Amino acid sequence: MKGICVLGSTGSIGISTLDVIARHPDRYRVVALTAHKNAEELFRQCLVHKPDYAVVVDSKQAQILNQRLKDSSIFNVTVLSESPALEEVVQLSEVDSVMAAIVGAAGLMPTLAAARAGKTILLANKEALVMSGILFMEAITRSGAQLLPIDSEHNAIFQCMPANYCAGYTSKTVRRILLTASGGPFRTIPLDQLVNVTPEQAVAHPNWEMGKKISVDSATMMNKGLELIEACLLFSLSDDNIEVVLHPQSVIHSMVDYVDGTVLAQMGNPDMRIPIAHALAWPDRFESGAEPLNLLDVQRLDFEPPDEIRFPCLRLARQAVREGGIMPTVLNAANEIAVSAFLERRIGFSEIANSVDHTLGLFPQNSADSLEMVLESDQKARQISDKFINSL
Repeated sequence: MKGICVLGSTGSIGISTLDVIARHPDRYRVVALTAHKNAEELFRQCLVHKPDYAVVVDSKQAQILNQRLKDSSIFNVTVLSESPALEEVVQLSEVDSVMAAIVGAAGLMPTLAAARAGKTILLANKEALVMSGILFMEAITRSGAQLLPIDSEHNAIFQCMPANYCAGYTSKTVRRILLTASGGPFRTIPLDQLVNVTPEQAVAHPNWEMGKKISVDSATMMNKGLELIEACLLFSLSDDNIEVVLHPQSVIHSMVDYVDGTVLAQMGNPDMRIPIAHALAWPDRFESGAEPLNLLDVQRLDFEPPDEIRFPCLRLARQAVREGGIMPTVLNAANEIAVSAFLERRIGFSEIANSVDHTLGLFPQNSADSLEMVLESDQKARQISDKFINSL
């Protein structure tokens, strides 16, 4: 029986994680659940999973949750609030594994705290790794933490790597990684129509059910750009050894090309419970709740190269990883500000990439050898991006 803390339990990954855990009550015990402000959903989760701790970052919503729990039949859940509480619960001695599913930069500090504490980290928050890069991987190495990727693509790559492979190491037998992408909802839309797409259209992903931010990232393919940077770190490869391939069916989740010409692919229905179950059970396997893949229903698998004119964010991500240092942090920060502005209808869809490009162009290259530098650069990049957006 392992104790688990789910960071971001009310989001799509958190909900899927709890669904898988509920299927294996003999394997996992929920120690802590956290949310930003969705107290109502967290209350329902507490009724079912009975954690020892519940964290709501928003203090007013935390008070509401605390009162709801007191009024219910559950009296022994300790309710905490504010961001430092996230770092507190991941380090609890009862916690063996941490599902890092907080979206965006907000997940950096608790995920890094879990790494430093030597926990098994199920990493769904790609932004934490993109921001802190080598610092995060060094923390994993120093503490002896286990890092297991949850993104469907990185989990697929992990499954296709050699036996006993550990994240962060180079395999001399791997020639390249083929990172698949669906292409999102705008893969075939005429280019001149992109400027007019709405937030509602952008979040309507054809294959996956995801939160708004990651859905917009999929539509711009910044999500794939962030995954490219993450893959460089997770698998210790240059971006020259990582090829992005559009695969609209989302059945092959990524591939590994070996030096002998063998290409291994991981396949499955587009259901996040599959990579979640793989990481939870690793190195074993257990039932996830996902429907078995029926290739007769799929019938065909299509592949095509990404169009960087249609998806300039992918080019910007490659630029950031090649420049290195603090630039991936800047890329992520500028993108978060731009996506938020788009969802608020303050800018158009095409201006997301323009804003990120502007911020990268104004930001001085620097190293990312301290957490202080990472956090300072993150804030500065957000200010530059916000100023540019306000000028439009």
